[in-house]
Amino acid sequence: MPGLNSLSLERAEQLSSQWKGTNFLGGTAKNFIDGEFRESTTDKWIEILDPSTQTLLSRVPETTNEEFESAVEAASKAFQSWRKTSVLKRQRFALELQALIRQNMDNIANAIVLEQGKTFGDAQGDVLRGLQVVETACAIPTLLMGEKIEVSKDMDTETRKVPLGVCASIAPFNFPAMIPLWTIPMAIVTGNTLILKPSERDPGAALMIAELCQRAGLPNGVLNIVHGTVPTVNAICNHPKIKAISFVGGNRAGQHIYNLGTQNGKRVQANMGAKNHAVIMPDANKDQALNALLGAACGAAGQRCMAISVAVLVGTAQQFLPDLIERASKLKVSQGFEKGTDFGPVTTPAAKTRIEGLIASAKKEGGNILLDGRGIQVPEYPNGNFVGATIIEATTSMTCYKEEIFGPVLIVINTNTLDEAIALVNDNPYGNGSAIFTQSGPIARKFETEIEAGQIGINVPIPVPLPFFSWTGNKASGSQIIFCIIMTKVLQASFLGDINFYGKGGISFYTQTKTTTSLWRSDDANVAGEGVSLNMPTMK
Repeated sequence: MPGLNSLSLERAEQLSSQWKGTNFLGGTAKNFIDGEFRESTTDKWIEILDPSTQTLLSRVPETTNEEFESAVEAASKAFQSWRKTSVLKRQRFALELQALIRQNMDNIANAIVLEQGKTFGDAQGDVLRGLQVVETACAIPTLLMGEKIEVSKDMDTETRKVPLGVCASIAPFNFPAMIPLWTIPMAIVTGNTLILKPSERDPGAALMIAELCQRAGLPNGVLNIVHGTVPTVNAICNHPKIKAISFVGGNRAGQHIYNLGTQNGKRVQANMGAKNHAVIMPDANKDQALNALLGAACGAAGQRCMAISVAVLVGTAQQFLPDLIERASKLKVSQGFEKGTDFGPVTTPAAKTRIEGLIASAKKEGGNILLDGRGIQVPEYPNGNFVGATIIEATTSMTCYKEEIFGPVLIVINTNTLDEAIALVNDNPYGNGSAIFTQSGPIARKFETEIEAGQIGINVPIPVPLPFFSWTGNKASGSQIIFCIIMTKVLQASFLGDINFYGKGGISFYTQTKTTTSLWRSDDANVAGEGVSLNMPTMK
């Protein structure tokens, strides 16, 4: 393949020869149904292009209605036996899977670099954060423990968590391994079966994980993978046998999935857009704050829902700005396998065009583009979807502030006081996360108490909880969002639904509580019998 460099070609050939479900040399991605990787019979295909060279890597099918129905039937049939599988056997699957993922981390990361474009180190982190969810799922015997109490003489009431049935997961392009692994282990160890639709832009990692699940001993039909765009998503939302849907992605799709899924009686959790702020106080450790800020803003080319996209400089912290610009200008943009690369291309040419359009809007609306990453040249990859680090001094009325850019663009806003900064953050409709950089405990406490975002970082730029906690984006994001949508008030939510991803929230999402009250009268225990016999039992 003349379009791939030697590093990419070597990895593409290796992956294509060793893994069943995917291909990186111009072949096709397969459906995974009832334990088999099946070639689709569709006549509609989506091309996956290398973001650095526009070389064709693979073609992804728009899964047909018949193929989708087969996946649902396989999952429904498998549920009848999987739900009865002991919790220890399900735990054993999780233990085997975590070992296999760890052994194959570099292979999965290679697939992510090829299809999605992020650097190899960042791709390893993508896999690792998903692996941590699998490791948490290994504690499923403890996580599923119920409660029991004697409520009256000889009468007990007990609760236990039971699976829902066939569940579905719709994953985004920006974390091809982590997001599928938010749902695969949690759904399966709780006794459900799962239909996963990975992003049509980069399904390779998910298909490799499916193969690892099979190697880990997962029975046929417990995990199925289908592909596609709106038709497949609508099929998931409408199918009566699917009981719950997990979604991570954009606002428009998330609101559609939430509304359609809940109208059809499904349990839905949808994590969507964000506009995360970092407040920099004058007493902050300057080096730590600036390095963390750039890493959070430009890592993965800014294509993270928890990226810091707004820096609020308070008081004399505005003097940090020249150093911030200088450091950002030195970040290396190149292909993900190239040594020394800080971040790679954005995923598609359309994404690049959109990002550059939002940068241009800042100038039109009176903003000050302090560092412009448009038109950056990467000589070795002239056809890549590259956008350089960009810093814009703006106001909250500008389009570049109000919209999620999803690129390596940092908006800078100046305030005089901490109170002004807190008010600014709280006025934003998004509620995924926010961070503050300070060496003052009282300032940190005030920020933590008064800020309305659901995930707070104190000297931590991307405060994503580890998997034994839960994802807790809120504000225009929690259960109250349902009422806001009915009023057509909120169009920019971080989370729809009332049960969070992974951790204890993930267990709750994938289970329902069954309560049993039983009465066994102790007076009935006096049963006359023949007493103890020590003779060999014989037929009488």
